[in-house]
Amino acid sequence: MKILPTEFDGQSIRRVYDEKTDIWWFSVVDVVQVLTQQADYQTARKYWNKLKERLRKEGSESVTNCHRLKLPAADGKNYLTDVANAETLLRLVQSVPSPKAEPIKLWLAKVGYERMQEMADPALSLDRARQTWQQHGRSDKWIQQRMTGQETRNKLTDYWSEHDIKAGSEFAILTNIIHQEWSGVSVAKHKEMKGLKSHNLRDHMSEAELIFTALAELSTRQIAENVDATGMPQNKTAAKAGGRIAAQARHQLEGQTGKSVVTGANYLPPTATKALRVPRKA
Repeated sequence: MKILPTEFDGQSIRRVYDEKTDIWWFSVVDVVQVLTQQADYQTARKYWNKLKERLRKEGSESVTNCHRLKLPAADGKNYLTDVANAETLLRLVQSVPSPKAEPIKLWLAKVGYERMQEMADPALSLDRARQTWQQHGRSDKWIQQRMTGQETRNKLTDYWSEHDIKAGSEFAILTNIIHQEWSGVSVAKHKEMKGLKSHNLRDHMSEAELIFTALAELSTRQIAENVDATGMPQNKTAAKAGGRIAAQARHQLEGQTGKSVVTGANYLPPTATKALRVPRKA
């Protein structure tokens, strides 16, 4: 998931983009703070807690449809926070009497419209991603490899979707199997090595890590296609086989160079990772 700050009328609203489900999740209390025009965050949080209790007693599905994700707070730490998608937020907005209600609705619609534009013209999404990576100091070579790897990833998830694999948890299980096989560590362990929390692991991979990830996922898809793998058991087998192919290539490269492909290097700002080497060239 990618946590991206955004603003409405000069006030920050935290939002998270879930790449697996293609859904934006917004911090409910941040939206409530805007609606109630509260300068104090804790006051807005108490308002939301009372509203949530009332809606729950009324049997409102809006509260049921809220989730809890870890979001960064003012102290820099991540805390579990109520989040909702745009559809659920639009319903919650109706429960808060506020002159800001209509502008918030229009703002949410704009966010959704931008995503619809990207779906109609994927080049827009690619251009925005390229600009973001350039702003973060990534080289053109790294950006090209990241985008190529994403295309390989998309083809694999398209195959999974068409062969009885559920987006979300089952995608994550298979992805972790592939990653464990080629790299020797789980996705979670690799993120821990790099000092990452809510960040996207691939956005902090070196060029070599991106290449081996793509090789593992390409191999997995082609093996799955060859046997028409359907459902979790068969696709798990394909995932392990695809990951092992990339692992063999990794071992050969490491034997020649004497350097580990899998590292703790990342692209976090230096102040956020003083103990880790930050690769500026990929």
